[in-house]
Amino acid sequence: MQHDGGVSRSPSPQNRGGRPSRTSRAQILAGARKIIDRDGWEKLTVRRLAAELGIGAPTLYHHVRDREDLLIQLLNEHAEQTLRGELPERPVERIVAAMTAIHDSLTAWPWAAEVLTADGFLRRLGHPALEMVEAVVGGAVDHGCTLDHAVHVFRSAWYYTVGEILVRARSRDTPAHQEAFFGEVDTSRLPRLAEVGDQWPVLAAEDTYRQGLSAFVTGLLAQATSS
Repeated sequence: MQHDGGVSRSPSPQNRGGRPSRTSRAQILAGARKIIDRDGWEKLTVRRLAAELGIGAPTLYHHVRDREDLLIQLLNEHAEQTLRGELPERPVERIVAAMTAIHDSLTAWPWAAEVLTADGFLRRLGHPALEMVEAVVGGAVDHGCTLDHAVHVFRSAWYYTVGEILVRARSRDTPAHQEAFFGEVDTSRLPRLAEVGDQWPVLAAEDTYRQGLSAFVTGLLAQATSS
C-alpha cells in the first residue's frame, strides 16, 4: 500500500481508471468534518457527503473507498497536523509524553476517540499516530517489560485516555444543574460525599489527566516488571 503523503494508508482511488475528479481531497475532508461537527460521526456517509458537496456519489469514489476509508483519512490528516515533536528518552517519560500527545490531539476531536474504540481502526492509522503507539510499547520494553506486557501497558493507558476524553466531552454537552450535588445525602451513611457536597463538580472539572496518567503508568510498569 502507498501512503498519501503519510496521511492515508489507502490506495489512491484516482488509480482505478476514469477521469480524476475536480473536487479536491481537502474539500472532501472539510465537508466530512462539517457533517461530523453538525450531525455526529455516525451520520457521515458517502451519499450524505456527496449531497453536502453538491456532487454525485461516484465522484467521491475517486478519493475514498467507503465510509470507513473516509474516517481513516480524516483521522490520519488530523494526526499528521497534531502529533508532532520529539519525545523524551527516558522510558516512563516517553510513555507519558506519547499518551499525553494522543490525549491532546483527540481532545479537540472527541468523536475520533469514539471511532478508534471500534475494532480495526487503530491498525489502519498512518505513521504519525502509530509512532505514538510505538513510543509507548517501546518505552515499556525499554523499562523491562516483555513485549506482551508492553502491549497491555498501552492498552490500559489507551482505555484510561479514551475514557477521560469521552467523559469530559459528554460532561460539556450536559447542561449544568444548579441543585445540590451531594448536599442532601445521608451523612450517616455517606459522610465523605456529604462533606464534598457541591464541590464535587468543581473538583471533577480540574484537569488531572497527566498527573493521573503518570501514576497509572508507573503502577502498570511496576506490576509488569515485578513478576
